[in-house]
Amino acid sequence: MVHLPINLFTRHRLDLRLVKRREDSNSPIIPNLSTVLRTRSGNKISRFFRHVFEHKKIKKLIGTNLALMIFTANLIDTSTDKSFNNEEINLREVPLILTTEKTVQYPLKEIKISQGYKFYHPGIDFDGITGDEVYPIMNGRVREINYSKLAYGNAVLIDHEGNFSSLYAHLSQIDVKPGQELSKSDTIGNVGSTGFASGDHLHLEIHKNGKPIDPLTVLP
Repeated sequence: MVHLPINLFTRHRLDLRLVKRREDSNSPIIPNLSTVLRTRSGNKISRFFRHVFEHKKIKKLIGTNLALMIFTANLIDTSTDKSFNNEEINLREVPLILTTEKTVQYPLKEIKISQGYKFYHPGIDFDGITGDEVYPIMNGRVREINYSKLAYGNAVLIDHEGNFSSLYAHLSQIDVKPGQELSKSDTIGNVGSTGFASGDHLHLEIHKNGKPIDPLTVLP
């Protein structure tokens, strides 16, 4: 056996870092069982994965992929300006308009209730002056028109969505026809005192599935 002198000059000594680097580069990525068992720290599973991820080739591969991901991310346009079909969409140039429309409204412009809903009075009365315009409480279709000197006098019955209907009585004038489609802005007729009425007013009834209900449970 040949013994090498330990007092060699530094330049003649074999650098241990080179030995370790050479061993790491030549060692397999997947270790054998004996290599894992020789490592004392940690359990067998942690020893195995530590050996794999500390391998030089794995570190180099992960570092290359990470650099590639960062480079690719810088190439992606993350700006908010997008174009579709060669037309740019600029939200700041599109006006945002919000509208709120009431589904139900009162039949008169000025509201003054003179009599409420009761068992013997299946509606409410609005005080008014002959000639005041009367409007439908909801969009609908005219089902029936009645001209009489008794009871409701001149009256209009309108059907609405949701099995609702509304009756407007004691009118001095009627401006609609049976079957006519009405919006809330259309005029049904005018306040009057026809039929059994003690003075100028509008009698309003609202029916649900053919049965009268308190109009104030529907009106806004």
